[in-house]
Amino acid sequence: MTEAKNIFKAKIREVRAPLLEAEDVSYMKALEADDASAKTAAVNKKTALRDAPAASAITDASTIDELKAAWDSDLLGASPYA
Repeated sequence: MTEAKNIFKAKIREVRAPLLEAEDVSYMKALEADDASAKTAAVNKKTALRDAPAASAITDASTIDELKAAWDSDLLGASPYA
């Protein structure tokens, strides 16, 4: 199960890379426009993306089905394991 969790976390890192880049662009646009709420939203999303591989649902998963269910589709998009 340890190897499955490592593979799962690696997939999250792969999927989040372009999402982090997109949030960097959003943040820069918000910075240029001096839009505090957009800056905060971008920072919050980037933090959530960075924290995604450390989700407790992944750590606590004891079966492959539980691990698949740990995919945060709201944050990362459609699960590659669906």
